[in-house]
Amino acid sequence: MSQIHTEVYGEGPALVMIHGWAMHSGVWRDFARQLARHCQVICVDLPGHGRSEAIEPFTLQQIGNALLKAIPVQKFTVLGWSLGATVAMDMAQRFPQRVQRLIVLAGNPHFVRKPDWPGVKAETLDNFAELLKVDVSQTLIRFLALQVNGLAHGKTLLQTLKSAILECPPPGVDVLQSGLDILRTSDLREFLLRNRLPVHLIVGDKDALIPLASAQTLQRLNPAIDVQVLASAGHAPFLSHAEPLIAAIRKLL
Repeated sequence: MSQIHTEVYGEGPALVMIHGWAMHSGVWRDFARQLARHCQVICVDLPGHGRSEAIEPFTLQQIGNALLKAIPVQKFTVLGWSLGATVAMDMAQRFPQRVQRLIVLAGNPHFVRKPDWPGVKAETLDNFAELLKVDVSQTLIRFLALQVNGLAHGKTLLQTLKSAILECPPPGVDVLQSGLDILRTSDLREFLLRNRLPVHLIVGDKDALIPLASAQTLQRLNPAIDVQVLASAGHAPFLSHAEPLIAAIRKLL
């Protein structure tokens, strides 16, 4: 079994936090410590990211299985961000006996745009995949820049993201490509429309990767889904909108 790195802060109701593509827990450690004043926060590094060992194959099912073995509590709320949101949705779907509540932060059950679904252009992921083949560092820089594109203090936020991810070596190219494949192919819309767990979507209205319309569409199809919109927030609201995001999460625990 691969070793999965975890960081645990605080006491109280357990909240498991799963980071996004190419990242690790260090990217939101300060935010997690603030949140830990109100609950127990368990941050996990995805396999092959940060301080976690890699797994083969890097698939949605294998990732969820590995994380669940490493989470030190039996029942918890799971908060997934970006790629981590896709992992969190899959875990909630397959292990409802452990996942009590699902919080999707800047995530989309079907990441890629379709004629009947608002998402990111497939070309965006394809371009990242092609650039990875020649320059990993430049790919990651472009991805980070996209997360803060158009935001107030975007340059400062970008430097914060860069500094955080440099704490650990980047994931291997195979892991990064597999992560893009998961985003490209996963479709968890049916689960969100039919599941019985409490589901909360938290989105920024300035997110360049997750259209607000995707959350609104899900809520229209399933009114039981709670949608909270962070005004003027982009893809990394734990950096730009920490206080309102903590307030929103506290109400859900």
